[in-house]
Amino acid sequence: MKVVAIPMTTRFRGITVREATLLRGPGGWGEWSPFLEYPPEVAEPWLRCAEEAAAGDWPAPVRDRVPVNVTVPAVDPERAHAIVRAGGCRTAKVKVAEPGQSTADDEARLEAVRDALGPDGLIRADANGGWSVDDAVAAIGRLDRAAGGLEYAEQPVATVEELALVRRRVGVPIAADESIRRAEDPYRVRDLEAADIAVLKVQPLGGVRACLEIAERIGLPVVVSSALETSVGIAAGVALAAALPELPYACGLATVQLLTADVVAEPLLPVDGALPVRRPKVDVQQVGLLSASPERVAHWEARLADVRALREDLGS
Repeated sequence: MKVVAIPMTTRFRGITVREATLLRGPGGWGEWSPFLEYPPEVAEPWLRCAEEAAAGDWPAPVRDRVPVNVTVPAVDPERAHAIVRAGGCRTAKVKVAEPGQSTADDEARLEAVRDALGPDGLIRADANGGWSVDDAVAAIGRLDRAAGGLEYAEQPVATVEELALVRRRVGVPIAADESIRRAEDPYRVRDLEAADIAVLKVQPLGGVRACLEIAERIGLPVVVSSALETSVGIAAGVALAAALPELPYACGLATVQLLTADVVAEPLLPVDGALPVRRPKVDVQQVGLLSASPERVAHWEARLADVRALREDLGS
């Protein structure tokens, strides 16, 4: 078990340093990096994903490249433009509905992204459930115009029921993220016809094979997205995307670009808008340079013990 702390290029999801635990098994390394506020019951599926990776238990790929999008945090227009130009992708996912910002701020960011991509690039907006139904309907219309057309709007509202209402009131396709990975029943998105696209994140949903089952049962086109991992964790997302029978959309797996360093010799970074399907080799020396403080290591050891105790209580 190794714990690393990696500074980020910009604040994202409210953090400036990404902490992660690397677990080694007979099949290689797996990553366990639930966000710090997550309790044991939420962090447990993340551990299943790491254990699956460490066991080497991934399905065979059906493709050797995975198209990806550049991720644009809720930054100012100039920074957004620079991120897209440096990202090397023809699709951009843009964060919107940031607390303390306005729809006008989002519009300016999207306009800058469109300018950086050019007329043929694809833009998707991710609100992380930040709007009410009425606000989402109004904002999606404005952002669609500012972007010169949105590919889709991701999780504009918090609940599945609200998602279904928004989908029926807008012309932009709707993608579900939190309504799948944080739901007791991820298939309510399907049953309520609440989304056009399913966003699957391999750590929160318990691993590659668990996600493949969800993808098959949910019956929607899938976008595989990251949870802000190192290349070790991203490799699990790539393994999922590579194993899906169909992959009609670019995936949100280029987020190593948001880290200032990585734990592997050859990071999983996009080339011509795609990631190669491969398992990168962990650089033990680099892991040592990025090691977290003893206090943070103790914190992660305690978290791991809590999750394992939870498993024992549940009899798993």
